[in-house]
Amino acid sequence: MPNPGPLNGVKVLEFTQIIAGPLSCQLLADLGADVIKIEPLEGEPWRLAQQFIPQESKTYQGLNRGKRSLAIDLGHPDSKAVIYRLIEDIDVVVINYRPDVPSRLGIDYEELKKIKPDIIYADNTAFGREGPWADRPGYDIVVQAASGLMAQSEKIDAKGHPSVGGAIADYTTGYSIALGVCAALFFRQQSGQGQKFETSLLINALNIQGQSMELPAADSIERTTLLQDLADREKNSTDYAQFIKNHQRIREIYYRAYATKDGAIAIGALSASLRGKVRLALNIEHNRDNPEYDAKDPKQIEIDENITELVESMIKENTSDHWEKVFEKAGVPVSRVHWVQELADHPQVQANKYMINLEHDLSGPQRMAAPPWKMSVSTLDPSNASPPLGRDTNDILKNSGFSDVEIEDLRNEKVIG
Repeated sequence: MPNPGPLNGVKVLEFTQIIAGPLSCQLLADLGADVIKIEPLEGEPWRLAQQFIPQESKTYQGLNRGKRSLAIDLGHPDSKAVIYRLIEDIDVVVINYRPDVPSRLGIDYEELKKIKPDIIYADNTAFGREGPWADRPGYDIVVQAASGLMAQSEKIDAKGHPSVGGAIADYTTGYSIALGVCAALFFRQQSGQGQKFETSLLINALNIQGQSMELPAADSIERTTLLQDLADREKNSTDYAQFIKNHQRIREIYYRAYATKDGAIAIGALSASLRGKVRLALNIEHNRDNPEYDAKDPKQIEIDENITELVESMIKENTSDHWEKVFEKAGVPVSRVHWVQELADHPQVQANKYMINLEHDLSGPQRMAAPPWKMSVSTLDPSNASPPLGRDTNDILKNSGFSDVEIEDLRNEKVIG
């Protein structure tokens, strides 16, 4: 028989919705944990977004595979007794409610650890539990705006409004929560102690901005100038799109994407050696790697802008396939810009078995990206699709000692679905 997943035997109670929390618990389920997803009687909001059959959406199904579903009204006075009986056999709680909600519902860490002293409690909020923003609700787009991610991306739509791509803060936080859970489980195994750990969309959004969040003396002048410009912008009501244009980073030819005759490509040349290969491939001269190069010198800025326009026009004259071959031959990392819909059947994805096939109880066959790891000993077997709403309520309660009569009474009182 194959070995079980590395988290086999770990029981997780999930009080989350939308992306970050559900993703974290899906990852834990992929690793072998038994994840019980707590949902309101009508289902969590992501179930109800763009439903293609009642109470099922692709967004929900893509973030909740491998879980069991328990539908319960946490606002009902009798729900606490149900949760408290479940907690006796739970290792990990993952929760992403606003800071005031868990204590109001009686499912905060202090209350639950009275029942299970070694419980691990993963608490995710939008902005953190302290400070002037603590009680603000926030989704990914709001946190991207608040954290600087939106401005950092410099993305502007056709009408001059800021825009975002994917839910970067949400997805990063999902992985962060899963990592925190695994670390806390390891610590508990060594010490016998459970614990609460906190994270937020904001701290993860700050972390992934890397060097932009560092504040060394070397960039103090640049930072001071930007902050003054921001103050002036508010005073003078400068248009957002124009402000972004004024502060865009120096144009680049070595690490960026280009429009081609039939699409787009991206190249990545971060070292002097690779930049030299780019210049050879394009048959151009540029002083980027000369010792006297000064990116802030006005004359250099003009040179960089001219070479950028030249390269952009050169690459635009030919196809993506042509430029992939040119840069590959030169030894420069390159890829055409793909749409994700193209990737499911791509030879690279197929060769590595990066897609899995599942059977959903209601919607039938589905394909999705596989778990992001392969292990040489532990088995990762995400064979179960996301659960229909409340599918496992009876089994979960019976396993926690509820009788058939108790379950029927709870359902009649509309405590459970």
